[in-house]
Amino acid sequence: MRSESAVILCPERAYLPDRLQQGGRSAGFNITLYGLRSSRNWGCGDFTDLRALAKWAYNEIGFSFIGVNPLHALHNRAPYNTSPYLPLSLYYKNLIYLDVEAVPEFAASCLARAIVSNAGFQHELARLRSSEIVCYHDVDRIKRRVLKSLFREFRQRRSLRWEAFEQYCEREGEMLHSFALYCALDEILHKQDRNRWTWRQWPEEYQSPNTEPARRFAAEHRRLLQFYKYIQFLIDEQLSATQSDLRENGLSIGLYHDLALATDSCGADLWAYREFYINGCRVGAPPDDFSPNGQDWAFPPPNADAHYADGYRLYRESIRKIVQYGGALRIDHVMRLFRLFWMPEGASAQQGTYVRDRATDLMRILALESVRSQNIVIGEDLGTVTDEIREMLARFGILSYRLFYFEKYRDGRFKGTGEYPRQALVASSTHDLATMCGFWLGRDIEARRSAGLVDEAVAARQQQDRQREKQQMLNVLHSERLLPDSYARDARHVPEVDGHLHHAIVGFLARVPSMLLLLNQEDLTKETEQQNLPGSTSEYPNWQRKMRATIESLSTEWAPYTAMLRGELETTARSTV
Repeated sequence: MRSESAVILCPERAYLPDRLQQGGRSAGFNITLYGLRSSRNWGCGDFTDLRALAKWAYNEIGFSFIGVNPLHALHNRAPYNTSPYLPLSLYYKNLIYLDVEAVPEFAASCLARAIVSNAGFQHELARLRSSEIVCYHDVDRIKRRVLKSLFREFRQRRSLRWEAFEQYCEREGEMLHSFALYCALDEILHKQDRNRWTWRQWPEEYQSPNTEPARRFAAEHRRLLQFYKYIQFLIDEQLSATQSDLRENGLSIGLYHDLALATDSCGADLWAYREFYINGCRVGAPPDDFSPNGQDWAFPPPNADAHYADGYRLYRESIRKIVQYGGALRIDHVMRLFRLFWMPEGASAQQGTYVRDRATDLMRILALESVRSQNIVIGEDLGTVTDEIREMLARFGILSYRLFYFEKYRDGRFKGTGEYPRQALVASSTHDLATMCGFWLGRDIEARRSAGLVDEAVAARQQQDRQREKQQMLNVLHSERLLPDSYARDARHVPEVDGHLHHAIVGFLARVPSMLLLLNQEDLTKETEQQNLPGSTSEYPNWQRKMRATIESLSTEWAPYTAMLRGELETTARSTV
């Protein structure tokens, strides 16, 4: 009698470059790729924009990495299907990041070039570029239109690149086939009935990739499936070239990717891999000061037993498909590897509870994929974090994620620069929190009030608390001698973040001993509005805000600030790794 078992041999620790292990420190900044502005893109940032920005970031400042939002595939339908942290798939990526004009087939395609050069098309591009927010649906629509014309010619020519495409499809195998089948079904069934927005509204025979009708559909629409595979082939090409370009231009780490915690319960992953999720429960967070009513994240928890029985194949692939073109990886809500907060259907967050996972297995596999790809791993360990979790993260060489706003004592005093941990990334803020300028102005509190998330009384209390926080922040910056002696010591006399205060906060972050420093794009360009307002949907333009500056203007309008920032990095020895 014979039996088989999966064996995974793992290292004891995740990868860290020698220089970081020997006391070195590095710095980078975080962007929302969709929000990049340029004179040439099609209404949202793309991989060509990213390469141009990275070249500026290294030459002008000396950054060694660029962080990007999760690039996972989305439905690109505002306001509910644009969150990079609730994708339709963790394994494939969003077509809006493609530079269509950089696709090799574009230069040889008279049809595609005729479409793009049309006056009406150019007018649409100008509208999308000038829009203050990213128009996901329209960007998706125009890119998809041109990509379909490119694919038709690509398929007819059957050049040597067709062989590369077929090899890519063979390597990706059934996972890519299932994703392409989902995309093709979504396109056709939505055209048939515009009220079919998710696979749960499809005819029952198509609600799984494993039914005979679904297999017949795949055979009958083979070219459409190939088109969706072609999109991922192009993304793979451009993302690979982007990481290579960053490294060649001096950014020694390159891309710092972000792995989302969740996958949309109405997306491709749930449709294809339903047995790997628990029915009848949702994931969220318990009540706390940040969210008094708790949080409902509206996606199901993973089925730990199913993942274990399958040798953690999907978990491995979710990491592997990101780290292959990067040098660092942030794990969103890293506590998920240890436990998640479950809420039964119909219950509130007050009725939920924590459920543990096989943390040691998951950490070992994460370390393995890190070493294989030579990616630094950062665990986003904000919120309720037990000593056990922090100890295991440290043991496996996972960097902690420390925010300036949160590093305080119980009495509200901010910790000094020397009190930050060495094995960590320190950041100014996150997409869910106020920017530096927004924090000082209370813009996040006003946004919650305007969205109806808090009433006037709660907003007033939060503003009072904010005034105390601002004073404590001012105190620590003065105590570290980062502000001139003549600068105000009473926060009430500092109405907004001026040059001195902004410089002082950046200087504070640069001086902490933590291995990595990350600045957000909004803090780089002194913006007041945050990217996401937790708990809101249509009440706030979540995941749609564009960068204040264009890429072309960074070298001129922002030169004084970048010179200051470069000086801080040189002074604090945060050179490239």
